[in-house]
This record gives sequence, structure tokens and C-alpha cells, in this order.
Amino acid sequence: MPGYNHLFIPGPTNVPEKVRMAMNVSMQDMRAPDFPELTKPLFEKVAKVFRNTTGRVFLYPSSGTGAWESAIQNTLKPGDKVLMSRFGQFSHLWADMAARLGLDVDLIECEWGEGVPVEKYAEKLKADTGHEYKAVFATHNETATGVTSDIKGVRDALDAAGHPALLMVDGVSSIGSIAFDQDAWGVDCAVSGSQKGFMLPAGLGILSVSGKALEANKDAGFGRCFFAWADQIANNDNGYFPYTPATQLLRGLDVSCDMLLEEGLENIWARHNRLATGVRKAVEAWGLRVCAADPKWYSDTVSAIVVPEEHDARHVIARAYEQYNTSLGTGLAKVMGKVFRIGHLGWMNEGMVTTAVSVAEMSMIDVGFKIEPGTGIGATIRHFTDTASQSAAKAA
Repeated sequence: MPGYNHLFIPGPTNVPEKVRMAMNVSMQDMRAPDFPELTKPLFEKVAKVFRNTTGRVFLYPSSGTGAWESAIQNTLKPGDKVLMSRFGQFSHLWADMAARLGLDVDLIECEWGEGVPVEKYAEKLKADTGHEYKAVFATHNETATGVTSDIKGVRDALDAAGHPALLMVDGVSSIGSIAFDQDAWGVDCAVSGSQKGFMLPAGLGILSVSGKALEANKDAGFGRCFFAWADQIANNDNGYFPYTPATQLLRGLDVSCDMLLEEGLENIWARHNRLATGVRKAVEAWGLRVCAADPKWYSDTVSAIVVPEEHDARHVIARAYEQYNTSLGTGLAKVMGKVFRIGHLGWMNEGMVTTAVSVAEMSMIDVGFKIEPGTGIGATIRHFTDTASQSAAKAA
């Protein structure tokens, strides 16, 4: 089919041309004397994206799942009690990993469409006077349902209870796209991956840790090798890695961090909110709703759009792909067939979002949705034109 293949899933995201070209280089000697000229400044740039000034970052040739595992193995012991919540496929997978690694998981079940239950966390932390919980886990952005949670609220709950537990955050689909401040929120382990807000192909697990987490590492009780922080630190301090790194991805990450820091994190967060609001305006105009149960949960990186019961969301996704050369995100696990997802994160602008909305609208009409052509895309366009001047002012 002629024309571009449009990608509007919540990851992998679109790769900017500058980043792609930065990775289009010959193989490099990762033990060469000048290799630290790339890596040492890169570690500092990545830490700035997380807003981490007290600890350090680790870059693994893995997915974000590898960074999840690294955070657990390097700070905790088998049998440690941890507090977690489940409200979507990715919060489920993290809880499953914790249990399979031998942690004692106190798991709060939530409706899919809600987020981290901060009030319940606060109650449990206040009641835990013996400080049995060694870590509190929170999925910042649940990609399956398009839900963003209040990480600062979790930190406030820990502080109000005077609780010393580590705060572990899955920021795979939030960091680099929506507001995140590791220092201010007291996050001890923040997990991300290269294929979301960092605008790269999949292949890097990115973990940013606090000074407190580095102290906890000294007493961690899990056996570990590939993810061992001690090995990383011993090599990273000199600009190298304990094994072969994903050199081309590091080259791309260097440029993507430059792009993020040049645009400014606050500007990026505002851009994502504006683009996401444009999608939500379309959903409302279609007479549909997003999976997020309340506006306080709305995600600015992905919208999971609930289809009427008489329809199967997979038909919309298939039509978009086969007829309009466009990938929309599928529903996962409990919401399979019930939602389709529009990813609006990373290297994204108004024209790209209007393409996603128009294709979704055409596809729904094609498979029998009772939608008047132009309703959703019209609402999106109106939002973008109404807010164009203020967006330009922020960019200036």
C-alpha cells in the first residue's frame, strides 16, 4: 500500500529521524579508549530526564521488564513483604514477577480503569507499625487501560506514616512524556524502557535509582548476575559495561535525551496533555468513553477507548490496519475486544494525532458504528485550533 505505515500504539513509538540516523553507524568497539566520551555524559543526561540528582542510572540491553527485575533483585530479599496493587495488565505482570521471585506480596485488587489506591496504601502503611513492608510498588501509567496514578500521593502516604519502605515505580510509559520527578517524589527505583517516551526501538531497560536504593543494595539477598548493580557500577564509573552493550541504541538514546532536554520537560508534559485532550474530545463526540473511570485517572500517553457491547474492538483495529495502513493498540487480557487504544506519546504532534483520530473514526464507521462522519475529528480539530495560541506561547 502506498504512503506511510501509521503507528499509534502505546509503544514502540515513532522514532525521530535524528534518532534513527544517530543509530545508523558502523559497529563500534565498546572497549575503545574513547567510548566513555559517549557513555559518561549519557548517564548524566538520562538522570536529568528522571530528575535524579541523588543516585544513578543503569542501562541494560533488555526491555523494561529487565529493569523491573533488576530493581527487585538488587534491593530486596526473598520473603520480603511488599505492597502492590493490580488494575491492568502491566501492574499484573509486575506483581506476578514479584511473587515468582519469592516476595511476600500484599496485593490490592482494583477495578480495571482505576489506578493506585493511595488511600488504601495510606491505611496499610499507617497500620504497619512494625515496618514489615520493605517496598511499596506503584505503576505510574497503566498502558492497558490508559490510567495514570498519583505517585506523589504514594510518597505522601509513606511520609505521613513515617514508613521507611522503598518506593518502586513503573514509569515505562510515563517517563519522558508526563510529569515525573524522582527527587521531589522520593522514588527509589524508577523503571523505564527505550521504546516509549525515549523515542527509540525496544531494547534498553532503563533504571534510575536513589541513594537510598544504593544503600539497600548492600544488604540485598537475591542471587544476581546479569542485573547486578555492583558489576554495572564498577564498569560504568569508567564509562564501560560488564558485558556487550547495545551500542547503537546508546547512540540513539544520546540524541533522544538531547531532544527531550532541549524541548524542556515541562513543555513535553504540556504537549502530551494537549494532544491527549484532543483524543478525549473525539471520544466524547463519538458518544463513547475511555476506560479510565474518572478524569483524575486520565492518561496523557494512551487512551483506551471502550466500544459498545454489541461491537468487538478487534474489528476496528483490523479495519484500521488492513484498509488504512494504521496500527491502533489492541485490548489486553480482561479488556481484549472491549477497547482499542490510541497511543499519543513520544515524537507526536497535532497532525499525527488527527490522523489517528480520523482513521479510528473511519474504521468504526466501516464496521458498523453509528457515528456521523466528522464528529470526532471535528472535535479534535476544534480543540487544537482553540489552544494553538497558548501552545505556541509555551513553546516560545
